[in-house]
Amino acid sequence: MGKFEKYTGSNGDYRFRLKARNGQNILSSEGYTTSAARDNGIESVKKNSSDENRYDLKEGASGKWHFNLKATNGQVIGSSQSYASQNSALAGIKSVMTNAPEASIVEV
Repeated sequence: MGKFEKYTGSNGDYRFRLKARNGQNILSSEGYTTSAARDNGIESVKKNSSDENRYDLKEGASGKWHFNLKATNGQVIGSSQSYASQNSALAGIKSVMTNAPEASIVEV
């Protein structure tokens, strides 16, 4: 089972990352101004991660691929790392879909 890690960024903002069972980061948040907003972001990822229509897969100018997970209102709630290929990015999406719904939440 994956896990969400809650942490405070270097500038004092509140963030989370989703890690797969193997410990690899598969989704990261932007900074939030409050811990409550961050916690709502985690719940939104859990809720929206199983809907493949919520993912926006893109190829960057460098030729690397990444994806964003969006909430029902279209706001980005999580972003992936860069992947060398489209297939690798699609595997990352599948990993988020598998890990996020039942992921534990820990403070680091």
